[in-house]
Amino acid sequence: MFAAAARAFAQIPDPAFQRVLWRAFAWSAGVFCALMALAWWGLVSTRWFDFGWLEGLVDALGWVAALIVAALLFPAIAVSVVSFMLEDVARAVEARHYPALPAARAQGISEAVAGALKLALIALALNVLALPLYLVPGLNVFVFYGMNGYLLGREYFELVACRRLDSAGTRALWRRYRGRLWLAGVAIAFLLSIPFVGWAMPTVATAFALHLFESLRRRAGA
Repeated sequence: MFAAAARAFAQIPDPAFQRVLWRAFAWSAGVFCALMALAWWGLVSTRWFDFGWLEGLVDALGWVAALIVAALLFPAIAVSVVSFMLEDVARAVEARHYPALPAARAQGISEAVAGALKLALIALALNVLALPLYLVPGLNVFVFYGMNGYLLGREYFELVACRRLDSAGTRALWRRYRGRLWLAGVAIAFLLSIPFVGWAMPTVATAFALHLFESLRRRAGA
C-alpha cells in the first residue's frame, strides 16, 4: 500500500498527470464552494432570535459551521469529480508504469455518470445521517474516517477495477482484500479532509487506487 501511494505522489510532476490534476483541482474547489454555500443557506435561512446582535452572532458562527460541514461532506462526493476524468488519469498512470497492459474496457458517458451519481449520493446520504455523531468528541474522528474509509476505499477501487474486470471479478477481488482496501480508503479520506490540499487529492487518490488494484490483481492471479 505504501509503494502504491509513493508511486501516485511521485507522478505529480508528470505533465500528462498535471493537466488532469489542475482540472480536478478546479472542479473540486467549485464543488467545495457549492457545498459551503448550501450549508450556509441551510444554517442561516431561518431567523432564530429577535435580537439583532444575537442573530448577527449566529450568522457569523454560521460561516464557521458552513465551512466545517462542507469539509465533512467533501470527501463523500469528491469521487464524483474524478470519475469524469478517470480515463485521463488511468492512461497517464498506465503509460508510465504499465505500458504492456492491453486497452481497457471503455466506459460510456451514461455508465460513468450513473455510477458516479450513485456512489456520491450513497456517501452523501450516509454522511448527512452521521452528522449528529460528528458532534461527539472522540467518537467523531472514528466515525468520519471509519465510514468514509470504507466508502471511499470501495468507490475508488470499483472505479479503477471496472476498467479491467467484470462485476463478478470486481466483487470477488474486493471481498478478498477488503481490509486492505478499507485502510487505503481511510488514507484517501484523510487526504481529502485536508483544507485546500484535498482539492487536488481526487486525482492522486485515483492513481493510488489504480496502483493498488494492479498489485492486488497480480497477487490474486499468482
